[in-house]
Amino acid sequence: MTKAEIVETIYERVGFSKKESAELVETVFDVIKDALVTGEKVKFSGFGNFIVREKNARKGRNPQTGEEIQLEARRVLTFKPSLVLKNALNEDNPE
Repeated sequence: MTKAEIVETIYERVGFSKKESAELVETVFDVIKDALVTGEKVKFSGFGNFIVREKNARKGRNPQTGEEIQLEARRVLTFKPSLVLKNALNEDNPE
């Protein structure tokens, strides 16, 4: 699903104009992005959590040459789905 499809869905279901729907989606994404940049956890009840983790510097290897390289410390974004979402994903696909 793309951002444009989200805007279209809000336009159809809520009745906002397309411009209002686009502004709403942009605002929501900006709020989420700002929270993540500052290191806050973003939790959507019934959906899941977005968490920023710190990864330490470490040694790595170039897979093509086998040369050892130093990987810099960095921040990574992780997503952990809620149990509700996991169950919804597996309702139609019983194993």
